Amino acid sequence: MAIRVLLVDDQPLLRTGFRMILEAEQDLAVVGEAGDGLQALDQVRALQPDVVLMDIRMPRMDGVEATRQITGPERNGPAKVLVLTTFDLDEYVVEALRAGASGFLLKDAPADELVQAIRVVAAGEAMLAPSITRRLLDKYATHLPSGEEPVPDTLHTLTDREVEVLKLVARGLSNAEIAADLFVSETTVKTHVGHVLTKLGLRDRVQAAVYAYESGLVRPGAQ
Repeated sequence: MAIRVLLVDDQPLLRTGFRMILEAEQDLAVVGEAGDGLQALDQVRALQPDVVLMDIRMPRMDGVEATRQITGPERNGPAKVLVLTTFDLDEYVVEALRAGASGFLLKDAPADELVQAIRVVAAGEAMLAPSITRRLLDKYATHLPSGEEPVPDTLHTLTDREVEVLKLVARGLSNAEIAADLFVSETTVKTHVGHVLTKLGLRDRVQAAVYAYESGLVRPGAQ
């Protein structure tokens, strides 16, 4: 089964370029295009794509709001969102991640990176290095809670070790690095990460990192 992709960008030339790249791959199928967020919502409902390649800045409805509606509780299908951006340190990227995007990719990324990103996101993984997540969240910390808010009840469902792992995920460490830091196996870390995601109702490591900041568990700039 080919991965069904919806292209969302207000520039037709870019959509054409992305289509040419993706349709050269046997396991990818471009099922539709949209020029703004409202069209994207209609297309997601009608076409049921697996991955939505989403521009952020568009007329009528931007990519952040479209992402929020596509991945939110009222979602109509399995679509995951991969955000496209011109700059890697972009406050809109933070908002898109908080809205439910599975990651982001620069518009000038090489074709093979674009193809791999879609495959990774379709498989349910996050397409965003945790270290970049941290840079983004640190840079735009003013958009996040001050830390004076009460700790979410869901955080109390985690064990001490799971909280420790969540902090390290938010710091940008890979599973291998966390394993070395805690003197456990990488398999054990993967198990802990899985438990964290399940207990907190999160989809991936990106969402976990965002949660850690929003809950006040990790402070911007903290080591």
